[in-house]
Amino acid sequence: RWLAAGRTSQRLVLVVVFVALLLDNMLLTVVVPIVPTFLYTTEYEGANSSVASAQTEPPPPALQAPPFSSMFSYFDNTTVTVLGFTSAEKGRETGRPPQPPTSSPPPPSGCPEGEEFLAKENVRVGLLFASKALVQLVVNPSVGLLTNRIGYHIPMFIGFVIMFLSTVMFAFSGTYTFLFIARALQGVGSSFSSVAGLGMLASVYTDDFERGNAMGIALGGLALGVLIGAPFGSVMYEFVGKSSPFLVLAFLALLDGALQLCILQPSKISPESTKGTPVFTLLRDPYILVAAGALCFSNMGVAMLEPTLPIWMMQTMCSPKWQLGMAFLPASISYLIGTNLFGILANKMGRWLCSLIGMAVVGISLLCVPLAKNIYGLIGPNSGLGFAIGMVDSSMMPIMGYLVDLRHTSVYGNVYAIADVAFCMGFAIGPSTGGAIVRAIGFPWLMIIIGVINIAYAPLCWFLRNPPTKEEKI
Repeated sequence: RWLAAGRTSQRLVLVVVFVALLLDNMLLTVVVPIVPTFLYTTEYEGANSSVASAQTEPPPPALQAPPFSSMFSYFDNTTVTVLGFTSAEKGRETGRPPQPPTSSPPPPSGCPEGEEFLAKENVRVGLLFASKALVQLVVNPSVGLLTNRIGYHIPMFIGFVIMFLSTVMFAFSGTYTFLFIARALQGVGSSFSSVAGLGMLASVYTDDFERGNAMGIALGGLALGVLIGAPFGSVMYEFVGKSSPFLVLAFLALLDGALQLCILQPSKISPESTKGTPVFTLLRDPYILVAAGALCFSNMGVAMLEPTLPIWMMQTMCSPKWQLGMAFLPASISYLIGTNLFGILANKMGRWLCSLIGMAVVGISLLCVPLAKNIYGLIGPNSGLGFAIGMVDSSMMPIMGYLVDLRHTSVYGNVYAIADVAFCMGFAIGPSTGGAIVRAIGFPWLMIIIGVINIAYAPLCWFLRNPPTKEEKI
């Protein structure tokens, strides 16, 4: 009886979509602080320590080194008593293998070495982060068509299975190649989850005002994932290890799968009763293109920050690992507030006006990011950025559904595939070009370019103020 009631409940469908978006975006951002430092530690420091150990291998007895360096070169695999040290160390025994002195990581307060390596890493990390969105970009239109044919339940469950596999791969990947494959696989799972999830919400909430509120709450799940991901990843990586945050997410994904099996009906094929408008027809609609452009450019700002900000902080602020994720915390908190607040307010003040103001604030916030001299200087710009993107997203997602109701057939798979493509284009173009631009002209200029683009695009939202109805829909 409870399952039968749950399957007809709008709120439980909203819970399923909320949790799916939460996990997807936690996995999206949990890697942001982990990947740059993990690659630096394994590739740069690993290579340097092996070179150093090859150079410092020769004769132990002739060396007159300070006590702590001689400790490393004197020990071998047998148990020895250390002499000639402080009284606290006399008689201490050890069986550890030798470790070269140069293999110890740089102190937390000091800047990492290897400027050239970090400059190249900007591009590699950017491409790795962009791979998810690029794959999602390719898969989205097919998922839109699939949901029109077989309904939303099966694609939603397929998304969960792929996301679980991707999370487990992240946990056990030790090289750049495997991390890249795991990130690309996440793009496929994310495409199924987000297109099917948003389409399902739009079909369950038929009233425009209710739909706006539901989209705001669902995007709150996306925001919460972004909010928790980066700080959770940096703290767990620093104190527990690389695999730990991914194993926690894999366990949460299993719970989400169980929830989907209860609430949804992944075995039931339920094609749409009416044929949806083709994707190419929707792409020729200028109003849908304006809304998609607003989603793309506003999210491109934060997408460019993800790979470049942690490396810029390592170079200019000498930030320890845990700070690299914490820098995104203000943006995530304000995004969470923005999506929930403007899910309701945007309908009253006009969604077009809400997104216009949001894009202008995104631009101004991005221009202020390079002015920060330490992590505290990033709080203001990042808070403004998160709040403004929340304004744009919570306005544009319901507008997409409204435009289809107003000007096309009320079938939502394809239009939310376009919305997700726009979102992904921001997260594909942003990191892939951001790393290259930083290497060519520097991080401050990157922020100026994307900031100006957002401010220049903002006035186009005025066209969404009162979109005309197609004649046959009047």
